[in-house]
Amino acid sequence: MSVRLIPRVTSAHEPPMLIKNLLHQSDRYEPNREIVYRDLFRMTYTTFNQRVRQLANVLTKLGVKAGDTVAVMDWDSHRYLESFFAVPCLGAVLHTINVRLSPFQILYTMNHAVDKVVLVHEDFLPLFEGIRSQLTSVETVIVLSDSVYDVATKQINVSGYAPPATTAGEYETLLSASSPSYDFPDFDENAMATTFYTTGTTGHPKGVYFSHRQLVMHTLGLGMYVCGYQAVSFQSSTDVYMPITPMFHVHAWGFPYLATMLSARQVYPGKYEPAMLLKLILTEGVTFSHCVPTILNMLVSSPAAVQFREQLSRWKVIIGGSALTKGLATAAMNMGIQVYQGYGMSETAPVMAITYLNDHERQLAALDQVPLITQAGRIAPFIELRLMDDLGNFRPHDGEAVGEVVARGPWLTQGYWQEPDRGDELWRDGWLHTGDVASITPDHWVHIADRTKDVIKTGGEWVSSLEIEDLLSQIEGVAEVAVIGLPDEKWGERPHAIIVPKPDYKDKLQPETIKAALQMRVDNGELNKWYVPDRILFVTEIPKTSVGKLDKKRMRAEMN
Repeated sequence: MSVRLIPRVTSAHEPPMLIKNLLHQSDRYEPNREIVYRDLFRMTYTTFNQRVRQLANVLTKLGVKAGDTVAVMDWDSHRYLESFFAVPCLGAVLHTINVRLSPFQILYTMNHAVDKVVLVHEDFLPLFEGIRSQLTSVETVIVLSDSVYDVATKQINVSGYAPPATTAGEYETLLSASSPSYDFPDFDENAMATTFYTTGTTGHPKGVYFSHRQLVMHTLGLGMYVCGYQAVSFQSSTDVYMPITPMFHVHAWGFPYLATMLSARQVYPGKYEPAMLLKLILTEGVTFSHCVPTILNMLVSSPAAVQFREQLSRWKVIIGGSALTKGLATAAMNMGIQVYQGYGMSETAPVMAITYLNDHERQLAALDQVPLITQAGRIAPFIELRLMDDLGNFRPHDGEAVGEVVARGPWLTQGYWQEPDRGDELWRDGWLHTGDVASITPDHWVHIADRTKDVIKTGGEWVSSLEIEDLLSQIEGVAEVAVIGLPDEKWGERPHAIIVPKPDYKDKLQPETIKAALQMRVDNGELNKWYVPDRILFVTEIPKTSVGKLDKKRMRAEMN
């Protein structure tokens, strides 16, 4: 296509889309709003900006240059947030390490990413020291310690802390000795800004990466959806943000970048402890979070949470990572919590869809909204989702036809670090393949039927494990549920259910009562008989992956 390019004056300047531009907004309008870390430390955005530049100076003095990789092993903290900005703004690459991986996997990711400097919380020092001799590129270690924060004064006191001699020093001590001034340079917006590693069903972890431009676009697109369209109302003047998704997992879904750009009040909980999470929600007035279903289920099942129903009624929570079942959505709504569903993956930065109720749907009664809220969401701005069959043909968006979800958009990873073959497979046919089977309605609602690897094929019939899980979640007394397919000589595969009963129902729920509840739906013509699981196993805990998703690979191995 022949288009007319704009003429450019030689001296005209067009700024690249860099993460530093998000940072520059953070203290422009509301410099006195606070960023809080547990009950240990708080600061204004003015101080935050100074600390980001101090960290940049620390890293520069330690030899970090553009293109180098700086890794972080920390709980969700203000330090992590400072690294989100300081490292990429130098032109270096931030590697957010998944501390829940095995030591062998962490070793692989650090060597593969060519980490040069590592910021390590003291809780993870034993893990780090266990692999240190096998690291091939790490030159410098900075220790992160919570003991330097005075609980009473919320100030910093480093006098009583002595970092290990094998490190470059303690984080706060190094910052205090550095200048709060740093002029972040301009460079190509397509420069790599972040990397992290995602695990699959086979092979070693894959290195996902994102550019400055992609993360800025994701931030602006997310802002348009939750601030502009108010899909999940997020207003910096009234909302208080706290992530309950690890910051190592897809940049905590990108919300720290958005909250910082808007200078919204932020709360970082550190290690996820139920009592601390609830305390921060109540004392800091948290109104906006995101988490996996396990965290929300833990909260709504807590007897202590019932007495705080009024405070929780202002809390908005986006669920992702695993499907939000109707049972959990209803339980949360009964406590006044406003729940929403988000959809994405590590490779998509991650947001591709979020619950959005239009004018008509907002008028529905709360219970009538549950079937919508438990969809994967409506397609986000600037994202294109299609359904593709096994032959590469597109399926219609009629709410009935199913196919694999394939995607295009301005913030989708362009491949896997140092693995072009796996990147080609991800992007075959010019579309990013998600591995999710879904239908899409004419009005852009996405309904995930299952992961391609979790679909159960029984007697030639296609059965969605997510659909069975959703039905089981609505049975009284069921706290958590997972459904997997296991080999069967007669039918090929059959569904099997794993259930965590609520505390008061441990002796009341039996396999027969569960099957009877589903059989009633079969008898009423609501459900096909092959959806009833062959076996129902009651457990105290369902296996999860390192990011809180149901670990169905492990379940299949243990139950087979």
